[in-house]
Amino acid sequence: MAQADPVSGVLLDEVALTLNELARACAVEPEWVVRHVRAGVLGEGDSVELTTVQFRSGDLVRARRLLSLERTFDANEDIAALVLDLGDEIHRLRARLRVLGAAE
Repeated sequence: MAQADPVSGVLLDEVALTLNELARACAVEPEWVVRHVRAGVLGEGDSVELTTVQFRSGDLVRARRLLSLERTFDANEDIAALVLDLGDEIHRLRARLRVLGAAE
């Protein structure tokens, strides 16, 4: 598959991407997206029919962060997903601390 220029822009929460659009936006093959959906890292998980999956802006951000981890640190998919999940959890916990008044 010839590499097209990646799609860039701001997505609104009401706008959804197809599997192929998400792959193109990340400059990866659709199979990369499929592997991560089946692993439960992107989208709704492996119980969803992949031809009908629609991805939101948060999925695009997550996919790009995941791809960056894999490429920058030459991390395998499982390690990159774990690092991404841990980073998300740290972000959620810090937000809770701010809400509770316990600043960093």
